Amino acid sequence: MYDSTYSGKRQLRVLFILLTIFFLSEVRSIAQDVYLHATNKAIYDFLDELAGEKLISLNSAVKPYSRAFIAQQLHHADTCRNLLTLRQQNELDFYLKDFNKELLSGRDFKKRPDLFYYTDSLFKLTVNPIAGIQYWYNKNGSNYHRWGGAEAFAYIGNHFGVYASLRDNHEDKIMGDTGYLNTRYGVSYKSGNDYSEMRGGFTYSWKWGTLALVKDHNEWGNTYHYPNIISAKAPSYAQIRLHLKPARWFEFNYFHGWLVSDVIDSAHSYTYNGIRRDVFHKKYLAANLFTFIPWQGLNLSAGNSIVYSDIGVHPAYLIPVFFYKSVDHTYNSIQNTAGQNSQLFLDISCRLIPKMHFYYSMYLDDLSFYRMFDPDRQSNHWSMKVGYRLSNLIPDVLLTAEYTRTNPLAYRNDNLTTLYQSNSYNLGHYLFDNADVIYLASDYKPLRGLHIRVWYEKLRKGPEYPYIRQTNPATGVSYVWGRKFLEETIWQQQTIGLLMEYQIINDVFVFADLQKKSSEGEQERFTAPYFMGDLVTFSGGVTIGF
Repeated sequence: MYDSTYSGKRQLRVLFILLTIFFLSEVRSIAQDVYLHATNKAIYDFLDELAGEKLISLNSAVKPYSRAFIAQQLHHADTCRNLLTLRQQNELDFYLKDFNKELLSGRDFKKRPDLFYYTDSLFKLTVNPIAGIQYWYNKNGSNYHRWGGAEAFAYIGNHFGVYASLRDNHEDKIMGDTGYLNTRYGVSYKSGNDYSEMRGGFTYSWKWGTLALVKDHNEWGNTYHYPNIISAKAPSYAQIRLHLKPARWFEFNYFHGWLVSDVIDSAHSYTYNGIRRDVFHKKYLAANLFTFIPWQGLNLSAGNSIVYSDIGVHPAYLIPVFFYKSVDHTYNSIQNTAGQNSQLFLDISCRLIPKMHFYYSMYLDDLSFYRMFDPDRQSNHWSMKVGYRLSNLIPDVLLTAEYTRTNPLAYRNDNLTTLYQSNSYNLGHYLFDNADVIYLASDYKPLRGLHIRVWYEKLRKGPEYPYIRQTNPATGVSYVWGRKFLEETIWQQQTIGLLMEYQIINDVFVFADLQKKSSEGEQERFTAPYFMGDLVTFSGGVTIGF
């Protein structure tokens, strides 16, 4: 009998030995990496501004960025600061108070306040608190979300980095359940309305690459609103990451993640002392993205992924550069009854014209040239995003327009253990399939740290169809016909919003938000009860750390 647990452990031991050999053989590096979570949108938006001015190069299809990468980009901008507006120069000086820790040794520079900071010739350590509260009020009453914890990161020698972030949360009324279609991060409630999130990891870096073991979020696909390739909707999961940039014109990203299937494995579940212990089927995700940069400002990216289960950690999916659908064909029957769930990615980012960013991203769940031109069906299951940002043509004003369309049956599968999900949250767009989004925003940044946004969003959601396979009798190959896009709308929502926030000191924000929202259709199914109905909702709060 095949023991996938033993096989998986043996493969991981082999991988550990290979990585150890690699670590000992690579001695040329002076680089170190830890990752800065993408919820720190202020610094991410500032880097995007610099890229829009063509002052730095940015692969915004893959997030999070590392602190070392951010520091390098800020340093490069500092060498041409005469090209920045006064507000941008002040922003640059503000962020260098934090990221000079990566650029300079010792403590002899203007540094941000930290709870604890230590540095010597071998070791650097930063520790800071995490705390915050957000309060809402509308005709349904009041609500709040509070959180607290701590974060730390350290560098050891010239190659090693380690970071950790622990945040404990409480919601007065539940807002992040798996069925709710909103952009809040997904959570795993531990008791009542409480949940926690532990992120962090260990990295080894050299001049042109990083290898890491982390538990963190990924965001793949260019967007200013919400990604449709890989999102951070699901709680963070453990993963091995590899990032390579061996040439100016090429970049490579890969990760192998340990997902949560939420599917009970009855054969391994048991009862002991009257207590039932349910064991989930093991589930994994391998994904890669190749990025080619023919000219500064033009990034062409393509990649693929596979969600697999029931075979342990498979060495073929630990090979970063593979096309995983072909691997699946090798290990499973042509009828695909035991097959895994594979996907294709495409992303284009164009900043060739200063101050203008055009982008397009596509997630492909099923591609058939034989069926794609059927006049009555959308036979291919895909999600597409196209967008545009105009930055600083009017000084300190950013204009954004973005459209996302997801065809029926994208992100779906008939095998529960290989769904494109973790903890029952979609790994792609938060609206799942048969839906579209129009997003328009105008951002104004009159002063360092002050951000004002006016935005509009329209969401539409159609029926969710069953995933039914058919078999071609001539070839024996199974396939799933698609359905027409938005034949009917079962839920829609329009929102107009005003956001104001100010970063007082590094990573300390105060904010206020006003939204007018109207909804129609199956609200009970897709909307948290507190936000049901036509509402004007005010919220405000403070946040410390990420």
